[in-house]
Amino acid sequence: MPSFPAANTIKSRRVAVTAVGIVSPLGGNLMQTLASLKAGLDCVSPVTQFDVTKTKSSTAGQVPDACLEEIASENRHTRRLHRASHMMIAAMREALAQVPGFRPQLAVIGTTSGGMGHGEEFFKTYLRHGSQKQNATRLANYSPQKQVLDALASSRPGGISVPCRIIANACASGTNAIGHAFELVRGGKYDRVLCGGFDAISEMVFTGFDSLQASTPGKIRPFDKERAGLVLGEGAAILALEAWDAAPPRRRGSAPIAAEITGYGISTDNHHLTQPHPSGIGPFQAMSRALESAGCAAAEIDYINAHGTGTIFNDATEGAAITQLFPPGKPVSSTKSMMGHALGAAGAVEAVISILALQHQFLPPNIHFREIGDPAWNFDIVAHESREAHLRRVMSNSFGFGGTNASIVIEGGPS
Repeated sequence: MPSFPAANTIKSRRVAVTAVGIVSPLGGNLMQTLASLKAGLDCVSPVTQFDVTKTKSSTAGQVPDACLEEIASENRHTRRLHRASHMMIAAMREALAQVPGFRPQLAVIGTTSGGMGHGEEFFKTYLRHGSQKQNATRLANYSPQKQVLDALASSRPGGISVPCRIIANACASGTNAIGHAFELVRGGKYDRVLCGGFDAISEMVFTGFDSLQASTPGKIRPFDKERAGLVLGEGAAILALEAWDAAPPRRRGSAPIAAEITGYGISTDNHHLTQPHPSGIGPFQAMSRALESAGCAAAEIDYINAHGTGTIFNDATEGAAITQLFPPGKPVSSTKSMMGHALGAAGAVEAVISILALQHQFLPPNIHFREIGDPAWNFDIVAHESREAHLRRVMSNSFGFGGTNASIVIEGGPS
């Protein structure tokens, strides 16, 4: 059990990101992801995992099988795991390889579908009168905690045994998991926390979004006048958070600090089950509270990695909120334009992308963009291709169904 400081000794502590790992349609690791971002690649492709002949949309951002093959075939244990677990293992191993001495006290992971793939297989097998033994296995693996614990057990030799908290509140899940972990470390409750998010495409979720008419059969065009809907994606991302004074190079003398999380803001507008409040009050409050938490002004944010789903209502509310809060000309892009919307994983994936932008001093692009969606918006869309930039602070946004909104502020690590 972690030892907690006495309540009267707790002060607001700086929180370091000491390691990150990622797997997404952009690539199976950090360097592949960085290359895809800089090249502005469109990594959305035709769905091959299930039949899409009866759906309006037929494409998604899919993690290449080649990124997961080695883990999937590693041993008897990993072979039986769902591909969502394979993504988590890949991301977790990449992060933990950067900090060999890291011993987390807690894992906080965001997801929406979670074990949905196992649940889907359970019902399909049940309808086909499959073996009850197989059904029991799928039912036991339905819990997202089970998938996270499987990933922790396979993350390094000997595995990691640690309590796990699951954050599941729609598309803000990944950002809220990072934000919750940040608050725990900053408040002195824990010194070392693993956090992030994961989601894998499943037929049930894909057809559900198609039925809602939220998906587009064409290209995803965030903030564009002709935007027509989202494209689903998948992936996993993991961040290791540590109290700044205990983090390397100060303590272990190993890997440098990747970045610093300085602010976190949330809001819930409770306007509609699937639509955000049209005024943009929810995103405005989340971003404002993140700035207040970070102790910085809106003008001090150098880049915003927007939620930017490419749907009519989401982009309209986020665009209005950014325009109200930030000075004109702020660089904004949605990297979902390249890889689709990874739901509960999106916030974690985009946090890692934001860290890559800080480390390598560039603005990730918003591809497929042609014309601004609203002439009242006063921000600068990073259209078509990446740009070199001087970045010190970035904001990453995640806004979900039910009006759940979350934003985090990330700053560049020390030189």
